Amino acid sequence: MTLKTPKKSHHHGDLRNALIRAGIEILEEGGIDALSLRKCAARAGVSHAAPAHHFDGLPGLKGAIASEAFAVFSRHMLEAAQSEGSSARARLKGICRGYVQFGLAHRALLDTIFGIDMAELARDPIEHDDSSAYQILRDACAPFVPEGTQPEVVEFQVWSLIHGYTMLFVRGHFGEVMPAEVADGPFEEVMALLDRVGSAPKS
Repeated sequence: MTLKTPKKSHHHGDLRNALIRAGIEILEEGGIDALSLRKCAARAGVSHAAPAHHFDGLPGLKGAIASEAFAVFSRHMLEAAQSEGSSARARLKGICRGYVQFGLAHRALLDTIFGIDMAELARDPIEHDDSSAYQILRDACAPFVPEGTQPEVVEFQVWSLIHGYTMLFVRGHFGEVMPAEVADGPFEEVMALLDRVGSAPKS
């Protein structure tokens, strides 16, 4: 008679998090097309039916992964902002640097969180939370909003600049096919445009 090694048991909350972590690993190894509930279950060491107790199908899993990805994204921006300098302009540049660093370190997560179609989301809501990430950008842009101007104008200017740069850069459109560091591209030169955003800082 042989003894069977018992499967590791998961607490309800732990299993959900284990499935999310498994999904992130699969995404970062093979991209969005590699993700499936069955693969996540197998990697987490549970039955293929287990994810159904925690997510409403694959869209629900993607939404949960997006929520975790936004949290990682926010940490990248805040940490970069803290290391850039104390002035409002330095903080804004730091937020942008963290944005690029996140894209370099987590290409698949970048595609996941910005691959959510807002029209589709309105029809079939999934769990995700980009509010804190956007609030970080909003707070960094606030000192540069001219009086009488809608804050969104400046926010969208900065967001368009850094998002466009990040998406092009991480995909190798600036010459470096597989960039690994922010310094592999013309970050400083392009971000010089931030000096023209809004007016002089309010503080």
